[in-house]
Amino acid sequence: MARMAEITRKTSETEISLSVLLDSDGNSDINTGISFFDHMLTQVAKHGFINLSVNAQSFKKEPDGHHVIEDTGIALGKAIKDALGEKNTIKRYGTSFVPMDDALAMVSIDLSGRAFLVFDVEFCSSQIGDMTTQLIEEFFRALAFNSGMTLHIRVLYGKNDHHKAEAIFKAFGKAFDEASREDDRIKGIMSTKGLL
Repeated sequence: MARMAEITRKTSETEISLSVLLDSDGNSDINTGISFFDHMLTQVAKHGFINLSVNAQSFKKEPDGHHVIEDTGIALGKAIKDALGEKNTIKRYGTSFVPMDDALAMVSIDLSGRAFLVFDVEFCSSQIGDMTTQLIEEFFRALAFNSGMTLHIRVLYGKNDHHKAEAIFKAFGKAFDEASREDDRIKGIMSTKGLL
């Protein structure tokens, strides 16, 4: 059975339509109105082997894109949770180190059902293109808490903020691909409790 989900989230501030198909070829169709964020989500899809479609719009003027980015994280988190279902036979854990020129990022995931975020990243500037750097953490917090994943993100070193951010999003895609992958050696749930 295909692991997929569609989410529509409409508030007084934003409307998000989003779909995910796991175990795919990484095709994406992203339009959030924030070009750098679109670029980053495209990296998640490509490196996570996820077909990802996102259409987001804001009903309010927001120069930093806060609500669109956070609400996209909420919608993506819910879609991931739905697509994973009962989590039978998945590996559960995934870790990836991704270099991009001067920067090295590490992302480690546990699809535990227990939401937690550690975000150990320092950016030098307040903006990367048209995206506020502080909102990268907000996006991953919304994603982690709505998918029920434990998510650790760290940039070990780097100078260029674009490189740091891109390494993070690529590493997330790769770590999620590993954690969500089905393994026929696993019978049922990958937990001694029998439940995630």
